[in-house]
Amino acid sequence: MDRRTFIRAVAGGISAAPLSSVAQSSAKTVRIGRLSPLSAEADVPLLAAFRRGMRDLGWIEGHQFLLETRYADGNPNRLPEFAAELVRSRVDAFLTGSNPGALAAKNATGTIPVVMVTTADPVSGGLVASLARPGGNLTGVTALGQGLSAKRLELLNEAVPGLTRVTVLTNPASPYTAPFVKERAGVAQALEVQLQLVEARDPSEFEAAFATMANKHAGALTVLTDVTFITHRKRIVELAAMSRIPAVYGEREFVDAVGLIVYGASLADMYRRATVYVDKILKGAKPADLPVEQPS
Repeated sequence: MDRRTFIRAVAGGISAAPLSSVAQSSAKTVRIGRLSPLSAEADVPLLAAFRRGMRDLGWIEGHQFLLETRYADGNPNRLPEFAAELVRSRVDAFLTGSNPGALAAKNATGTIPVVMVTTADPVSGGLVASLARPGGNLTGVTALGQGLSAKRLELLNEAVPGLTRVTVLTNPASPYTAPFVKERAGVAQALEVQLQLVEARDPSEFEAAFATMANKHAGALTVLTDVTFITHRKRIVELAAMSRIPAVYGEREFVDAVGLIVYGASLADMYRRATVYVDKILKGAKPADLPVEQPS
C-alpha cells in the first residue's frame, strides 16, 4: 500500500468509526464520580449492582472506567463539598444518590453529565424540567416514593387487624418530610387511622424515638424515606423488632435487613438500570435527551 492509499484508508476508517467508540477506546479510562449520601458500608450492594450492570454492558472496571467515591455518611450537608471535589478532579460523569446528591452535583457543574438515582420527585425538587424532557445535564432513575405512601398505609391497615394508630418516623431536617406527611394525612383519615409523628435527626435519637413510640402505644410504624434512615436501616429494623412494632418501609433494602414489609422499588435494581444511562452518555448521548425512568 502506497502512502496516499494508506492515508485515505486511515481517514476513511476514522470517519466510519462512530463517536460512541471513543469513550471505550483504550486511549482513555473514563472516571465516574460516585456521590453518595450513604456510608461506604451501606453503599456496597448498590455499587455491586452498578458494577454488574456496567460489566454486562461491556465496561471493564480498572481498564475502561474507574469509580471515584465520596460518602456523606447520612449527612447531606457534606454533599456540596464532595461534589466540588469531584468537579475539580475532572470526572467524566457523576453517579449520584438522592435528590440532595443530584442537586449538589447540579450546583457544582452545568457541563459534566449527572446520572441520578433518587426516590424523590426530581421535578418538584428542581432537578429536571420534566421526566420526559429533563433538559440540562441531569437524567437517571426515580422511584417517585411520595406517590407510594398511600399504599404503604393501606398495607399496614390490612396486615394489622384493628389498627387505630400509626407512628410515622420522620427526620425534620429533610425537605421531603412535609410533602410525605401531607399526603399520608389524607389517606389516614380515609382509613380511620390516627398518625403520630416521631422525629429522629440522626442515629443518636433512634432509641429515644422508639421509646416515645412505646409510650404512645403505637400500633404500627411507617418509616419515611430519608438518607439517614436508609444509611442506618439495620438499627431501625432492630429497634422495631425489639419494640414488637410491625413496620412498613419504602426500600427493599430494609427487608433485606429483616424488616417486616416493604412497598417500593429496589435501590440496587435502580442502580443497575442507571448503568444504561451512564453507558449511553459515555458513548456521546446528552442527558437532556434521555427521559428519566421510573421502575416498576
